[in-house]
Amino acid sequence: MPNRKHPGVALSAAIFAATFINIAHAGAAREEGRLLTATEVLEDVRAMPDVRLPDTLLAHAYGIAVIPDVTKVAFIFGGRHGNGVLAVRDKLTAPWSNPVFISLTGGSWGFQAGAQSSDIILVFTTKTGIEGIAGGKLTLGADASVATGPVGRQGSAATDIAFNAEIYSYARTRGLFGGIALDGSVISIDRSANASFYHKSGVGASEIFSGQAPAPPATAQRFLERLAQATGTAIRTSPAPQADAPAIAGQPPPGVAPTAEPARTYPLEDQKK
Repeated sequence: MPNRKHPGVALSAAIFAATFINIAHAGAAREEGRLLTATEVLEDVRAMPDVRLPDTLLAHAYGIAVIPDVTKVAFIFGGRHGNGVLAVRDKLTAPWSNPVFISLTGGSWGFQAGAQSSDIILVFTTKTGIEGIAGGKLTLGADASVATGPVGRQGSAATDIAFNAEIYSYARTRGLFGGIALDGSVISIDRSANASFYHKSGVGASEIFSGQAPAPPATAQRFLERLAQATGTAIRTSPAPQADAPAIAGQPPPGVAPTAEPARTYPLEDQKK
């Protein structure tokens, strides 16, 4: 007698598959929305000439993180959390890498109460500050020095002299823009968001930064275009690896033959869980 599957089993399987696909699409759409919001933050800040990020500082940036809608809630003890994106470059004249999704979390205590939402921008002025995310997590002020960023014309003059911090932090709150103290806050690689956006399970930060990950959606290109305009650099027009892109650990850059000594790496890896 032939083995017939119960119609309910097939229907359940179809519903499960459709639900899984819808969840995956919803996740990707959520990350695209996050990237679009980060792009809008860059555009808005660039349109504020008197209080925007100094051009000199941006020209010396090895990494820029944009974290929109960071929420701070406090009642004696306070907490801060937000999700955003980070792009890096190995040379100051190189195009920016494809974006990696990150999260920012911090806490504070003392006499405080209320809630507040801010758009936060972090500017990394050294490779050491970027490489500090090697384990997928970086504590501002402990793993890398952080300072409130200068703004406007005075900021341009100040950053012409020296960069005394590895990271400069900014916030836009209720229409106001200026430096913000973020000591003790933690930046973490958002592994699930990266997997959803790049449609690859377990995709690593190094894969994304070096162009080895699948091509990102068009929203990434718009973000990179605004970043290139802000920093005066060329726009990356292809997701393919480039010679000036950070290398994946243990692999030479594209077009370069392997040598006895491994090429310098850009060890931005995801946090091991």
